[in-house]
Amino acid sequence: MRRRTSVYAFAERVELPGATFRMGGEDADANPDDGEGPVRAVRVEPFAIDAYAVTNDRFAAFVGATGFRTEAEQYGWSYAFATFLPGPLRKISPRPPQTPWWCGVRGASWYHPEGPGSHVDGRGDHPVVHITWRDALAFCQWAGGRLPTEKEWEYAARGGLDQARYPWGNDLTPDGQHRCNIWQGTFPARNTQEDGYAGTAPVHAYDPNGFGLYNAAGNAWEWSADPWRPDDEDRRTMRGGSYLCHDSYCNRYRVAARTSNTVDSSSGNIGFRVAWPPRSGAG
Repeated sequence: MRRRTSVYAFAERVELPGATFRMGGEDADANPDDGEGPVRAVRVEPFAIDAYAVTNDRFAAFVGATGFRTEAEQYGWSYAFATFLPGPLRKISPRPPQTPWWCGVRGASWYHPEGPGSHVDGRGDHPVVHITWRDALAFCQWAGGRLPTEKEWEYAARGGLDQARYPWGNDLTPDGQHRCNIWQGTFPARNTQEDGYAGTAPVHAYDPNGFGLYNAAGNAWEWSADPWRPDDEDRRTMRGGSYLCHDSYCNRYRVAARTSNTVDSSSGNIGFRVAWPPRSGAG
């Protein structure tokens, strides 16, 4: 397990050459409306991408340098997982009818992930969450990078494997070893936490994939640059799944899986990682 002291900890870039790979999937258990397939050959040009999702520490450095306020802070609320909230707060926070495990919590934001009284102290190396697509863009522009395209994200997440189900292969827990932070047990009532975590995990948790990317499955959803559909600029694609994904309702921690959200949406399981131009001469 790596340790850093800088606020820019866990920002190493992985340089990837241009390549053609087989993108998408045709899993029988995929949601047909998600548009994962068909499997097709796709070309990516050389680029670089962070080995880790952006952490709370890195985002705090951005906020400290710029005074940036996230959209959740501007709106005054964001979605938090109901089980993480104290009873009185859970009772007064409205829930969407179709996803009652989420609560719209006044005061929830990246710095107060479970609302008033919570904070990110002790979670500096966890992925920053409660981040909208526009928040992620603002960080990337400040840092000098950008959000990855979907094809870049999937190419990097596959780690050099061709059509494997996960970034490390086809078995979810090879040799009984947990390789990602997702829900175990019965969703949403009981999480056995067999992978070691109930909520977010440090961005360096688990082994990296073949390209050196950490947590390309589970932990926190990651925004991509691309619209969900070519004609829908208000919804952007998210990849990778989160700590709330479970096979019974959302198995989108598979490497080909995709979902979306509106550009102003935030919740306690949405973050991002940064892509970059390649170093001069890379290819």
